[in-house]
Amino acid sequence: MTKQGTIATERMDGPAAAQAEDAFRLICAEAFAEPSCNETEDDVAAAFCRFPFQFRKRSFRAASARCDDGEPVGMAYGWSLAPDTAWWDELTEPVPDDMRREDGHRTFGLMELAVRGPWRGQGIARRLHETLLDGIEAERVLLNVHPDVRAASAAYRAWGYSKIGEARPWGTGADRHDVMLLDLG
Repeated sequence: MTKQGTIATERMDGPAAAQAEDAFRLICAEAFAEPSCNETEDDVAAAFCRFPFQFRKRSFRAASARCDDGEPVGMAYGWSLAPDTAWWDELTEPVPDDMRREDGHRTFGLMELAVRGPWRGQGIARRLHETLLDGIEAERVLLNVHPDVRAASAAYRAWGYSKIGEARPWGTGADRHDVMLLDLG
């Protein structure tokens, strides 16, 4: 079933995203429970324990998509990587020092992008991505994607991302994720 109607996207700062936390949690819980991600309620709860720290970051920004009746459809968020980011340390193979150099502005980290099942295939993820990145001053965007989530990987490639390596985010016991980079230059 495909939901019909007008879908509005909007960019949000940290305080607005804090107000939308319940909607973001609903979207993630539904989208990431699917077999390709197989995240549990506990996984989503753990992710949202970090959310108050994340939305307070100075460079945090989010995007949301809602139906004309207000029903949450999708969300995305991220922030600029700090000079001391551990992101590059999670890669399974080292990358050149010039690639891993961060200054707090160079790289925007896309942390989450999700669209609920009934609204997929309508370009909403692309609109969220564009809304989120509109006006950022970063040189590039970095993200992790589970390789089993083939539709997301294909979308990122279609949007210009390239795989630059693999990582085990959140520690050595985690599944491998593809690390993808979009050059905005």
